[in-house]
Amino acid sequence: MQKKLTLSIDEDLIKFAHHFSKETNQSISKMVEEYFLQLKKQENKNKVHPRIENLYGIFEDQPIPDKKELRKMFYEKGNH
Repeated sequence: MQKKLTLSIDEDLIKFAHHFSKETNQSISKMVEEYFLQLKKQENKNKVHPRIENLYGIFEDQPIPDKKELRKMFYEKGNH
C-alpha cells in the first residue's frame, strides 16, 4: 500500500533532486523509495544467523584451536 511521506530537506538538495529526476527520467519518490530499499537489503545482509551469533566471542579468552584440535574436540564430544 502506497502512503505519502513529507520530508524536510535542504533547498539546494531539493533543486538537485529535481534536476536529477529530470535527467534520469524517474520521480523523486521513486528515487527515495529505491534508496530505502537498498538500505533495507544492506541491513538484511548484515544480520547474522542466531546460531552463528551464539558463537561470537567463544574464543575470546583463549586462542582459536587449529583444525586438528577442533576435530579432536568434536569427536571427543561424540558429535560424529
